[in-house]
Amino acid sequence: MIEVHSLTKKFGDFYSIQNVNLEIEKGEVFGFLGPNGAGKSTTIRHLMGFLQATEGHCSIKGLDCRQSTATIQKFVGYLPGEIAFIDKMTGKQFIRFIAQLRGLNDLKRADELIEYFELNATGLIKKMSKGMKQKIGLVCAFMHDPEIVILDEPTSGLDPLMQTKFIEFILAEKQKGTTILMSSHMIEEVEKTCDRVAIINAGKIVATEKVADLKKRKSKKYMIEFQNESELSRFMDESYVAEQLSPTKAIIIVQGEIQVMLQTLAHYHIVDLDIISQSLEDIFMHYYETGGQES
Repeated sequence: MIEVHSLTKKFGDFYSIQNVNLEIEKGEVFGFLGPNGAGKSTTIRHLMGFLQATEGHCSIKGLDCRQSTATIQKFVGYLPGEIAFIDKMTGKQFIRFIAQLRGLNDLKRADELIEYFELNATGLIKKMSKGMKQKIGLVCAFMHDPEIVILDEPTSGLDPLMQTKFIEFILAEKQKGTTILMSSHMIEEVEKTCDRVAIINAGKIVATEKVADLKKRKSKKYMIEFQNESELSRFMDESYVAEQLSPTKAIIIVQGEIQVMLQTLAHYHIVDLDIISQSLEDIFMHYYETGGQES
């Protein structure tokens, strides 16, 4: 549904993105993850036909993104990272304005989205918070029931409760078969919604992975408090990656099955044992650091 081949964009002597390759299948929720300034928005602007590539090309449903922009935007929903509003309009007026531009006469879906995202669209946009404006953008992106949606930092400005509702909404769209490309630096929303993720750093794709495979690589950290210093000292000779926190406390890292660890601990006097689960963010940080060195 979405293809990006050897996409490169150079501004003067600076490469914003370099040799970016992506393929997104029908019905897939694809995460595009990276720190601010990594090249996520630049790639997305090429997909929307807003930028001319220095090298390479991209297409949506086989249509060239630069040459067929108007056709593509009929069946694509888009939420930009920075939304340009007409401040003197109310939220409702702006939504109707975008609907008219799309030739959309039935606003039933828009009304459903306004209710779902708990948006008060009657006030002037210029007086709205960042979160309220973001909700307007989400309504505009989805109100025409697009088969493909491209979202640039979709939960920016949303409170934690609304971020959870957004995740539930994306999962419902996924069930409908909507193809979604979602750029983010929010690890949680990527982990909960995406099938695959591309990790970009310094303008280059450093990895493309199935989220399920990344989850399998997650290790667990355990904070262990021993009865006394000698018990901890004895344990530090075991073959674990361990960090001593105090005379009686240490953190160890275990990947995979924990049965062997439990059998080992049975030979020690333990006062307390806490699990500190490794997040996907820890795994992604490895790619960021590696990518930074490579570039």
